[in-house]
Amino acid sequence: MLDFAIFAVTFVVILVGAVLYLYPSSRRASGIPGLNPTDEKDGNLQDIVNRGSLHEFLVGLHQDFGPVASFWFGGRPVVSLGSVQQLRQHVNPNHSTDSFETMLKSLLGYHSGMGGGPTETIVRKKVYQSAIDNTLKNNFPLVLKLVAELVGKWKSFPEAQHTPLCAHQLVLAIKTVTQLALGERFGDDDAIISFRKNHDVIWSEIGKGYMDGSLEKSSSRRGHYEKALSQMESMLLSAAKERKAQRKQVAFVDALIQSSLTERQIMEDCMVFTLAGCAITANLCIWALHFLSTSEEVQDRLYQELDEVLGSDPISLDKIPQLRYCQQVLNETVRAAKLTPVAARLQEVEGKVEQHVIPKETLVIYALGVILQDSDTWSAPYRFDPDRFEEDSVRKSFCLLGFSGSQTCPELRFAYTVATVLLSTLVRQLKLHQLKGPVMEVRSELVSTPKDETWITFSRRS
Repeated sequence: MLDFAIFAVTFVVILVGAVLYLYPSSRRASGIPGLNPTDEKDGNLQDIVNRGSLHEFLVGLHQDFGPVASFWFGGRPVVSLGSVQQLRQHVNPNHSTDSFETMLKSLLGYHSGMGGGPTETIVRKKVYQSAIDNTLKNNFPLVLKLVAELVGKWKSFPEAQHTPLCAHQLVLAIKTVTQLALGERFGDDDAIISFRKNHDVIWSEIGKGYMDGSLEKSSSRRGHYEKALSQMESMLLSAAKERKAQRKQVAFVDALIQSSLTERQIMEDCMVFTLAGCAITANLCIWALHFLSTSEEVQDRLYQELDEVLGSDPISLDKIPQLRYCQQVLNETVRAAKLTPVAARLQEVEGKVEQHVIPKETLVIYALGVILQDSDTWSAPYRFDPDRFEEDSVRKSFCLLGFSGSQTCPELRFAYTVATVLLSTLVRQLKLHQLKGPVMEVRSELVSTPKDETWITFSRRS
């Protein structure tokens, strides 16, 4: 009888497995509505490629299947949440990690410390966040200096000269992030050039190559990427060892060295901060200046607030919280530009959204780009309107998405500080003007960027 029971159970398991293998159309991710895999090995990868980006794929997915939808990433079922209401219902106790950081580390292949239990993860997160906060406090004059150099350069240009935003803001971001993260060795142009070369290769591939599968299909690209990643890791390890020998306590890496983190963990955290910090800071500044150039009224209101709060004094860390309209401008920039359109978490325990059960260890995508332009949450979602953030309900929704409050991505908090310094310095001296031409297109990867170089002009304030 026992032998028969074992045979029966084995037969059922084999039968179910055969059905799932031979008839992929019968498979659903935990019964959640969504796409069946179009390929047994790649899942819906080709569908993502056909839509041009993961964000555009998620837009179509939620239009077809509603706010809770599923698809397949390779052989793995994925659940995507596409509205504030569903995000609010999502039950997942893994609040010890940042969803953007988790996704970035996974793409880089970094897992040290991620399986050490919730206590270790929380401690590491606190060290990371504290290191960023202390770095800003210790190096705020350096941020002022780097921003003043850029604005001074722009002031020296003839009026109406076309200025490339992307190029200038990426350089500002790299200089700011590397010097605050790793110290004065990155005040040297050669070190900046070397960093940028590897940064561009790594970010390009993790932003697109992994997401559309093209990196795995090109051995030459894969080799180029792995070389750049290896060189960047060596550079970061070398910088950490140099700082350890000097026993300084000013830069981001210094705080990590003082903690109980391993050498490998220090390198990984430096990699995450420099990669994410540069991309998010550069693109927040790019989009903020672009949107300001489209509205003289917003510029004038921002100028008035800066004049009332700061007068002729330079901005300081303690004054930043008083610049409420500036905060609204940056919040609306993040929303309108869909700055980080995708984030992800691994479901640590079984959860539930509406009537849908999300099994343990399911990858859950937060379709932030979809949510940020959802007309049920935002009135006139495609209009740049900083005034919307005067409403408490809007601020709460924004906080829930991880763009403000205690759950804010540390790199985004850093970027807000740099962007506030930039706007407070620039708007009091120059007016921004948009160039007439084609509407700027967005490239939505891990961090949204303009598809092409963005040009504006300046005129001096009287």
